[in-house]
Amino acid sequence: MRLTYLGKTGGSADGNCPALYRTDRNTYVVQGWQVTDPQALADVRDLAPGEAVVEVPADVLDLARSAR
Repeated sequence: MRLTYLGKTGGSADGNCPALYRTDRNTYVVQGWQVTDPQALADVRDLAPGEAVVEVPADVLDLARSAR
């Protein structure tokens, strides 16, 4: 898989993220803060082994719309 960097949140300082990438598989990869709060994780449905839950600002997801 290859990634194309689309951008990061407007609130990031240099080198900080969250960020969004488009893949060569017609999917997206989100780089964000790992969710470790037990109450939040209890609300997640069907988290399979190898999957992770990350938190990102809304403006990071807006990058996907503008990249089309």
